[in-house]
Amino acid sequence: MMKSASQAAAVSAAEAGEMALVHRALARDPGAFRLIIKTHNQRLYRIARGVVRNDAEAEDIVQEAYMRAFASLDSFRGDASLSTWLSRIVINEALGRLRKKKRIVAMPENPDAQIIRFPLNSSDLNPGDDPERTMAQRQILGLVERATDSLPDVYRAVFVARVIEGLSIEETADLLGIRPETVKTRLHRARALVRKALDDEIGPVLLDAFPFAGRRCERLTQAVMKRLGFEA
Repeated sequence: MMKSASQAAAVSAAEAGEMALVHRALARDPGAFRLIIKTHNQRLYRIARGVVRNDAEAEDIVQEAYMRAFASLDSFRGDASLSTWLSRIVINEALGRLRKKKRIVAMPENPDAQIIRFPLNSSDLNPGDDPERTMAQRQILGLVERATDSLPDVYRAVFVARVIEGLSIEETADLLGIRPETVKTRLHRARALVRKALDDEIGPVLLDAFPFAGRRCERLTQAVMKRLGFEA
């Protein structure tokens, strides 16, 4: 489908805005670094955790990915969006961790793998939240997270990118370096594997799965800014 003139103009403006932000970061503008980090934290964390299935390691992967990205920021040409470019770096870092682990020792599956709870703690709740609604969200999202964690690696990466993160078939294929047909096949298999655990009613709240906001988002932002030499 061809884009209308207004859509094309909006895309062009967004691309120009990203390049302007990148140029600010290249000029060592701390505000630009902070904006990039805060904007992409949640997506990158979800992707990393979808690969490694561990909260702390996912945070570490995202932090390392930011450092790699900022070290080579002058190579960003805008051929893909900044989000896609960063996501590829996170995917590569996460998959590299998995390969390294497999080389060191073959670890058995852990049936007690840590699950991200939602809300993470009382400080992440808004004062006006309904306790019953919060409990329902926690139970539903716990189901989503457990079902996602149980997927084999190749299916889980596609499921997280396509269903939880909401990327298109083409974006998922580009991100993972596979064909769109492969994305469709793996997604079909992933959905079949979790169908007993997931219900159509869960769909509207999937975007809140694997949350990364509040103090956790700020903590990672501060850590990266410190490593960049901007904050003590």
